[in-house]
Amino acid sequence: PKADGRNISSFEVAVAGSVSGLVTRVMISPLDVIKIRFQLQIERLSRSDPGAKYHGILQAGRQILQEEGPTAFWKGHVPAQLLSIGYGAVQFLSFELLTELVHRATTYDARDFSVHFVCGGLSASAATLAVQPVDVLRTRFAAQGEPKVYKTLRDAVVTMYRTEGPLVFYKGLNPTLIAIFPYAGFQFSFYNALKHLHEWVLPAEGRKNENLKNLLCGSGAGVISKTLTYPLDLFKKRLQVGGFEQARATFGQVRSYRGLLDCAQQVLREEGPTGLFKGLSPSLLKAALSTGFVFFWYELFCNLFHHMKKVD
Repeated sequence: PKADGRNISSFEVAVAGSVSGLVTRVMISPLDVIKIRFQLQIERLSRSDPGAKYHGILQAGRQILQEEGPTAFWKGHVPAQLLSIGYGAVQFLSFELLTELVHRATTYDARDFSVHFVCGGLSASAATLAVQPVDVLRTRFAAQGEPKVYKTLRDAVVTMYRTEGPLVFYKGLNPTLIAIFPYAGFQFSFYNALKHLHEWVLPAEGRKNENLKNLLCGSGAGVISKTLTYPLDLFKKRLQVGGFEQARATFGQVRSYRGLLDCAQQVLREEGPTGLFKGLSPSLLKAALSTGFVFFWYELFCNLFHHMKKVD
């Protein structure tokens, strides 16, 4: 902490995290909608399966555009933005505070791979607990077809609470927490490691391409992290739409799951090992763009705050 020479407050760290999440969410929302549709499809993602509604990124994009219009790619965008803003603020602020604590209270190097892994995982877990209800809302909005079951955010909250109880807003929490710790831990660790690798491979570049380096290293960290933890993200999405089967009727088969283990067993039994990685291609594309841009915008805004203080 502060080893990079930036003099910024905790509030500015939180703002930078929030804004980076907000801007990135606008850019990658269409991929997120396609990824969620793929994850929830029981049928194989293949042209050879006559019951498959979606079988490729471009085909799915054309189908959604034709059937639901361009706004469908931003379904659930309001809860998604609330998710991104809240998650980004809590995650980056927690990460900065935790690494600073390690730096001050222990003999460990706060820039070490293992320290970044643990602090990154803990910060993401805290952020997940804070925004899980919004994540459930975002998934339901992105999953529903036409006609819509939920017309507005308020309608969704009231209907879900009345018909399924308060715990509905924490559906899928177990696989989310199990997945988010290593996922975020790997994100921060590999981001730091890739930055060091970049500086070792291209030492002459110095700081003149700093923003490009942040974008590329963030993208690489996102792809590696998502690949290593992907099946748990699929289980989370399947569990989050439990009790929401009527809105999925036009998309093909639907399933009910009793919990994480039951979900994993049913997916393996009915869809095979490849079923664990449904939607991986749009997810990796989304992970590369979202993680790359989140770190890019975060570093950019932190540097902006630092330079504003220097000018003052």
